[in-house]
Formats: sequence, C-alpha cells, structure tokens
Amino acid sequence: MILVIAAFALFLLMGMPVAFAIAGAAAMFFLQNPDLPYTIPAQQTITQTQNFALLAVPLFILAGNLMNHTGLTRRLLGLATTLLGHMRGGLAQASLALSAMMGGVSGSAIADASMQARMLGGEMMARGVSRGFTAAVLSFGSILTPVIPPGIGMILYGTIGQVSIGRLFAAGILPALLLWGALAVAVAVSARRNGWPPERAARAPRREVIGAIGAGLWAILFPVILLVGLRSGFFTPSEIGALAVVYALIIGIVVYRELTRGGFGAAMSDTVADIGAVMLLIAVSAPLSYVMVLERTPETIAGLIVGLPGGLEAVMVAVALAVILAGFVIDATVLIIMLTPILLPLIRSLGGDPVHFGIVFIIAATIGNFTPPVGAAMYSVCSILNCGVPAYSRAAAPLFLAVMLVVLALVFLPDLVLFLPRALI
Repeated sequence: MILVIAAFALFLLMGMPVAFAIAGAAAMFFLQNPDLPYTIPAQQTITQTQNFALLAVPLFILAGNLMNHTGLTRRLLGLATTLLGHMRGGLAQASLALSAMMGGVSGSAIADASMQARMLGGEMMARGVSRGFTAAVLSFGSILTPVIPPGIGMILYGTIGQVSIGRLFAAGILPALLLWGALAVAVAVSARRNGWPPERAARAPRREVIGAIGAGLWAILFPVILLVGLRSGFFTPSEIGALAVVYALIIGIVVYRELTRGGFGAAMSDTVADIGAVMLLIAVSAPLSYVMVLERTPETIAGLIVGLPGGLEAVMVAVALAVILAGFVIDATVLIIMLTPILLPLIRSLGGDPVHFGIVFIIAATIGNFTPPVGAAMYSVCSILNCGVPAYSRAAAPLFLAVMLVVLALVFLPDLVLFLPRALI
C-alpha cells in the first residue's frame, strides 16, 4: 500500500491529471502482485459506472447548465442586490446571497465562482474593494453551492456510502445558512474596516423587494420541489434529477423564454465536459478502492484514529482537519469518492450519524477548492480577475477562519445538521 500512496503522490507532483494518477497508482499495485487477475481493474471500473443512483449526477449537471442559460442567474443577482445592497460592501454581500440561491441551480462551486467572477468582479473592484478580497469572497462564497441541495457531493457520498440522499439534501440547508452568516459577518467586518461603500443608499422599499422575489421565485422554489418530491417518496434521487432537467427546460422555454438554440447547445457542450470529468474520476477510483479494501487500509486508519481521547467528536475533528489538509492538494470530488468507503465505517462503528458526518465531511473536502496550492475555484477566480495568489491568500484569511468555526460548530452541535432531516424525512 505504501508503494501505491507513493506512486499517487509522485504522479501528482509530476503534474499528471488526478484521474490518471489514481489509475496509475492502482495499476502499480496490480503489477506488483501478479497473482491477482488483471481482469479485476477492468471489472471494478465497469461495475462502478453501473450504479443506477449515479444517474442523478449527469442529470443535475445538465439541469444546472440549462438554468445558467435561462436568465435565472441575472434575476437572482437582482434579488440579492435588492435585499442586501444597502449594507457596506453591498456587492460582496449580494454575491454571498447569490451563492446561497445558486445552490439549488448549479450544484457546482467552481461553476458558481467562475460565473460570479465574470458578473461581479469588475463592479466590486470599481467600488473600491481590493482585488484580493474580491477574488477571495467570490471564491469562498461558492462553498454554499454544494451544501445546498442538489449538491453533487451529497449524491456521490450518499450513493457510495448507502446513505439517504433525501436526508442529506435536508441536512445541508441549515449548515449552508450558518456558512452564509459566518461569511457575511467576515465581509461586514472587512467592509467596515476598509470603508467600502454600500451598493445603494437605503434599504429597498417593500414593493421593490416583492418584485425582486417574484422575479427569482422559480429558482428559489427549485430546492423546495426537490425536498418535497423526495420526502413524499414520489421520486427517487435519479428521477428527481430528470425532473430537474424538465423543470429547467420549462423555465427557459415557457416561463422566461430566454433559452435559445445556441444557449441549449452551449449547455449540452458544458454538460458533456463536466460529466466526462466526474464519471472518469468515479470509474478509475474503483480499482484503487478495491486495493484499499484488500490491504485493509480502512481498518488500519480506524485503529490509528479510534485511540484518540475525546470520543466521537475528537475523531470527527481529526478527520475534518485531515480532509481539509488533503483538500489542499486533492480535488473535493476525488476525496469524497476515495475516502467515503474508508471513513464512514469508522464513524458508524463509533455510533456517529452518517448524515451528520456526511455534511461535515463534504464541507471539509470542499474547502480545498478555495485554498492554495491546487484550489480549482481559487485559480478560476484569480485567472478571471488577474489576481495573484499571495494577495488572494492574505485577503481570504478571515473567510477561511469563518468557515473553520462553522465546521467546528457542526461537529459539536449535531442537531444543527440533523434537525431538518428528523423533521422532514
């Protein structure tokens, strides 16, 4: 197993794409063990792609890309600015609200961060917000996107760990609101310290707020429809994904009438690229997971962690910190796929709730998208805004601290995660 880990690390340092690094590391194990049939990697790879529940992943990706071409995002931005534009650093606060509302639309932190950087980055800097903080808040704000249903990470975790996806969807709402509140406080403190002006002089009148809510109502209803459909038992996760696609088409063609032939083609093209990347990672991770089980890696890790003083909470803190550190160099999707079969049995053996752990795990894994050295959302935003990583990192420190405090709160106060699942599902 040490050879596999060393090969994986070496391949990453060489700049090899993560999917090929995973496949190459697994191949090294089978080459070193000729007694094992060489058909096992092929069988594991093919079997991994035959899970019917995974059908929800491409369907939600397609729905999100379709909604991005319907005018929904523009209407949500108008709603966010109307509600929060009177606060200092108004556009920064609006960007956080937009990320919260976009959680039910895109499901992708990287897509959300890139979209917001193009929409809001220049306007925020024109209003005096520093380039580094602009990039940091647009990047970190997108952590809300995968936590609000239908986050792709929840579907992967639920499918791999045999955890109710409906309960995970419900469990993500309150933690997302806590993340939003913590980031909003960090933005407010920075805005007051630096004297950044509000977007508008006074709070919007009631009539304007009602009009903005009406314009963004269809997007706000999206996660509600998902939860009701799953709670009622009328839809499975895969079927709710198909409903999401139909919903996006109806919004774009019938309601707003802004989904053009070109927009539909662009959405399909983006979807094919996104699905290809995600499904390749899922497929090639299967042989590596087989190797870990064969080498009893989960039991070894469990033995190292179980001895920590403090019980379940101490183990969850240790796991969260380890996942955050791993996220500095490994993509969140990869971490969820690779570590769920290892960590979830450990948490269950200690009496932990898999839904509670899943939300903490997904947030911890997602943090790596916004931190050096390989944060995908960070590099996307910094590239669009022409911002250096050192300036970004300095400005992002209070936002990182805010997220870490929320993670600790979720570990020690599980009812923050489990209240809605218990009430709804």
